[in-house]
Amino acid sequence: MKLAIVTDAWEPQVNGVVTTLGRTRRELERLGHDVTVIAPPDFRTIPCPTYPEIRLALLPGRKLAAAIDRFEPDAIHVATEGPLGIAARRHCVRNGLSFTASYHTQFPQYVRKRAPIPETWSYAFLRHHHRHARRTLVATEHQRRDLVAHGFANVVIWSRGVDAELFKPCGRGALAVPRPIWMYAGRVAVEKNLDAFLSLDLPGTKVVVGDGPDRADLARRYPNALFPGYRFGAELAAHLSAADVFVFPSRTDTFGLVMLEAMACGTPVAAFPVTGPIDVVTRGVDGALNDDLAAAAHEALTIDRDACRRSALARTWARASSQFLSHLVRANDGVDLVAAQAA
Repeated sequence: MKLAIVTDAWEPQVNGVVTTLGRTRRELERLGHDVTVIAPPDFRTIPCPTYPEIRLALLPGRKLAAAIDRFEPDAIHVATEGPLGIAARRHCVRNGLSFTASYHTQFPQYVRKRAPIPETWSYAFLRHHHRHARRTLVATEHQRRDLVAHGFANVVIWSRGVDAELFKPCGRGALAVPRPIWMYAGRVAVEKNLDAFLSLDLPGTKVVVGDGPDRADLARRYPNALFPGYRFGAELAAHLSAADVFVFPSRTDTFGLVMLEAMACGTPVAAFPVTGPIDVVTRGVDGALNDDLAAAAHEALTIDRDACRRSALARTWARASSQFLSHLVRANDGVDLVAAQAA
């Protein structure tokens, strides 16, 4: 199979969307499929307003259409709703090509936090974008129900996995700071609700691993917290292993892949009982969920770390990628690709 994935989020960005698409690509290639990713580095770009680390493709229509036609894919997946995703959807509709799409980001809530744009407007745009897709793939059942409630059709589950060889317990000595160590890792931006974490009255040390547009402001306002910046690979795993509790304060994530990475390192999660955490965390087994985030953090301290690891091991990228593959449709006629290959 030849698969074209079109995405506005790609390397060198560091986020769950990029990780998910990258791991899925590798798993599918391991199975013998030919996967091309059409992404911003292939185009002229401009910085995203309010978030310059993200580059947006500038007028990509003709070049993107040529890239798709040149590759002649058996299936097309439009992963995001930015300039490239919009151009890919338009090209497919104009040329009678079937495609699938995915919903990775609570776009209406994110936009509302950055600009006075009503969520109803954003949902209207997203419904228009996704109504042309044969299927829209989301990470959790709660997210599926939410989109259906907002008028989306053909919404199906595409879960996530964790690299348990990389993310594993590797000692607790990466951080020589007072315990308990309460840690967040990921994008440092307004939609991650980090004030809810950093303002908590907790003993020990708060650590924010990552970077983003809010890092400098948060470091100024919370001088007792540590902001070591991005950590990658084994170094990130060492930081996650060193934490006593991983605190995930976001109320807008569709999944929260880093929670699985923390669990795989043996670190329990504390979070709000909202979409994302409620589908990832098993209360009392690998973390704690509570509208009182401090209470969740203290409860998570009592969780068995070995149980966290066992819970994460049940989520593999191989299984998630097989699920993704089962949802793809043939570009030229919309027939389920797996069924078509079996025929």
